[in-house]
Amino acid sequence: MRGPHNILRLVRTGATFERSGAMALALNALEAPTAIRVSARILAWPFKIFGFRGDKQYSPVLRALIALGPAYIKFGQLLSTRPDVVGEKLAAELSILQDALPPFSQKKAIAAVETDLGIKIKDVFADFTPPIAAASLAQVHKAKVISTGQIVAVKVLRPGIEKAFLRDIDAFYFIARLIEILSPASRRLKPVEVIKYFEGIVRAEIDLRMESAAAAEFFSNTQHDKDFKVPQVVWNFCSKRIMTTEWVDGIPLGDVPALKKKGVNLTELAKLIIQSFLCHALRDGFFHADMHQGNLRCAKSGQLIVMDFGIMGRIDPYTRRVYAEILNGFISKNYRRVAEVHFEAGYVGYEEDIDKFAQALRSVGEPIFGMEANQISMAKLLAHLFEVTERFGMQVRTELLLLQRTMVVVEGVARSLDPNLNMWEVARPEVKSYIESNLGPNAVVRDIVQSFKAVTKFGPHAPYLIEKSLRNALDFKPPKPHKRRLPALVGGILLGLVLGCMAILLLLLWFG
Repeated sequence: MRGPHNILRLVRTGATFERSGAMALALNALEAPTAIRVSARILAWPFKIFGFRGDKQYSPVLRALIALGPAYIKFGQLLSTRPDVVGEKLAAELSILQDALPPFSQKKAIAAVETDLGIKIKDVFADFTPPIAAASLAQVHKAKVISTGQIVAVKVLRPGIEKAFLRDIDAFYFIARLIEILSPASRRLKPVEVIKYFEGIVRAEIDLRMESAAAAEFFSNTQHDKDFKVPQVVWNFCSKRIMTTEWVDGIPLGDVPALKKKGVNLTELAKLIIQSFLCHALRDGFFHADMHQGNLRCAKSGQLIVMDFGIMGRIDPYTRRVYAEILNGFISKNYRRVAEVHFEAGYVGYEEDIDKFAQALRSVGEPIFGMEANQISMAKLLAHLFEVTERFGMQVRTELLLLQRTMVVVEGVARSLDPNLNMWEVARPEVKSYIESNLGPNAVVRDIVQSFKAVTKFGPHAPYLIEKSLRNALDFKPPKPHKRRLPALVGGILLGLVLGCMAILLLLLWFG
């Protein structure tokens, strides 16, 4: 599927970007080489008449992505989490795509629910409302379960979205490989891996059973968190294309005037957002990776409510320790330790100078501490950190990028509530708590116990493995030296002569 036939899709995409005026803006944001910029514009211009016009109420890039369809919108949403690829300005613009599509008809939604759940709406749900929210892949309806009286949110996948996604993902792979070929400098950003990561995310999102499972796991992890609320999944009404959760009322965090009117303490709410995210990332290794205002509510009780579990982040215990030590190093201004952590984790090669790397990290952290609270920006720090790590050959790590980008988004939401929030001071308690629990003497003892348990699991196999190793050692016979046979040698010589003659012939033809 990922062959030359995708050239037609590439032409359509290029034509739409050129017609909408997005081509130049996108290439500039990607910092594409001059040769690629010129080639793309020249190749796309004759075909721009075949591109989609798009809705002029949006900016050019958004107009092009929306016109090309849901898969492109979703890809734009993903790129909004990758300022390292598209730049901070375009990433901020792409974040608008969260609710870019109009809803599909009520009739189609009811048909999908009835088909997938094998029910009749009128027999199971009362007050099945028109869509109250619509996104690129699905939309949400409010309903009441007749048998229990429970108010629920029913998420319904867009009709035909699976087919549209599978069609377009091939074109994305084709474009990514083309970029890697034409721009060797882009390979550090791993365009193909970005597409692979995108494919994995969307494949999970278009199977709402996976999102339901993610929501249930997140609920289990956070159910005892005092000021944090995850809607509980109603499994009786879940399927591949349908997801149902309890309905939770709250004020959207984007509606600051309404929050003030209700007497919500915006400073405390902003702190809660930052600390909840860090707690879930460090404590659980499983965090909500799409914490923009549209997915956050504030309950009457002051609880922070999160919704939409299509994009979740997961980091292993070792990476959590690395991330916590990096944050703590910056907080405590111990740049040497931050450098050591990068080397220990293998993020930076040992051939690099650790002292120079620590010096470069100091150039990242020190300006932050000289700023006023309202000027301290995690986004700026991370942007500078990316520049430094690139200089020292650090490869892009997808899981860390998602974590870091989510932190930037979380910072933006918190700043919208309290512009004077000191990010370092808010983060310090969660980071300190994690380090005390996982990097101190108790953690060492716990690691030893876990290692012993792991070893003992193989206890019954130990005698067999030892005996097998000894037998292999006793029966060991050195291999006989390989003798080059004459026919193989002659064949190699003949092949070399043929290839040499072909090379000479090509050179003669080339130079006339």
